Amino acid sequence: MKNNQQKRFLPKIKIKKGDKVKVLSGDYKGKIGVVLEVMPAENKALVEGVRIVSRHTKPNAKNTQGGIIKQEAPIHISNLMLVVGNTPTRVGRREENGKIVRYSKKTQEVIK
Repeated sequence: MKNNQQKRFLPKIKIKKGDKVKVLSGDYKGKIGVVLEVMPAENKALVEGVRIVSRHTKPNAKNTQGGIIKQEAPIHISNLMLVVGNTPTRVGRREENGKIVRYSKKTQEVIK
């Protein structure tokens, strides 16, 4: 394979859309939000209310006037930790009844 055609192996991301997560580092440290989207190719996720940026947009069909729009920007997965109940926890994977499930390493309970 040529350099630009190498296969890219993606690590297993243990955070999924709809999960409640806590930000571990950066400007938003300690904030808790819900994951809106996960981008495995970039190892990033969009979290509701975290890393809000201003986008300057031109007028278009959706927004006829244009202007400045506030929206979430992606944050790196390594800066997020899953929250189960009210406590942040690490995530493990194990097989139960022939299916692989996620579980809380702190409480040993199955997540969703």
